[in-house]
Amino acid sequence: MQKIKKSHSYFPMIFLFVVSLPILGQNQEEDKRFLDDFRGTASLTHNGISLVPSFSLGDPAAIIDLKLTKGKLSFEPDMRFALEGKPWSFLFWFRYKAIEKERFSLRIGAHPALNFRTVSVIRDGQTEELLESRRYIAAEIVPNYKISEKVSVGMYYLRGQGFDEGIKQSNFLVLNSSFTNLNITENLYFNISPQAYYLTLDDDQGYYVVTFITLAKKDFPLSISSILNKAIDTEIVPEDDFIWNISLVYSF
Repeated sequence: MQKIKKSHSYFPMIFLFVVSLPILGQNQEEDKRFLDDFRGTASLTHNGISLVPSFSLGDPAAIIDLKLTKGKLSFEPDMRFALEGKPWSFLFWFRYKAIEKERFSLRIGAHPALNFRTVSVIRDGQTEELLESRRYIAAEIVPNYKISEKVSVGMYYLRGQGFDEGIKQSNFLVLNSSFTNLNITENLYFNISPQAYYLTLDDDQGYYVVTFITLAKKDFPLSISSILNKAIDTEIVPEDDFIWNISLVYSF
């Protein structure tokens, strides 16, 4: 278990990093020899929701997702922060497109991760707040079948292992569907992905449904997305029975 002294200077660093992302993208366009593709998103939301949607920060959050691709391999950092600047979680994905057919695809991946929380300790008779980081590693397998240009179905399985105090073993199994580029007007469209999933955290388990919705405009970098998560039957506490958010997403 690692402990990092609390700092109040995170937000300026986050802001400078987000502002520099388009510049990084431009530099990547100039040098195709290193990567085949570089892209990402930066999101602001009133309620940060985790990769596993039953977990939320419960506070506003900033989320930065990057994707650096070379052939079938990609490196995809996923960095989440509370809006006051404290880190929430860092996931460093390494992914491989094992199968890419016209209709069927299979992706595998793995990541080391750090999850942060604030703890109070007494040092020299005074209470001091520290950021405590907990280490995890996880692997995923993602088969997907494309029914049409706008409709696909698939599965997602994630197995996680913790090394510090807290959750030691987790299983996250998802059955999903995806409906994309559904036109509202000539330039305005939305995507929707209804999903059902089974989650285990050590000896506890739960069943959930979740829906991801995105409203976007063609050739425009800003979009609005929402996550709606509902517990059906769960032993996992103290997570809320219903979690939702709305996010403003900048894509580059």
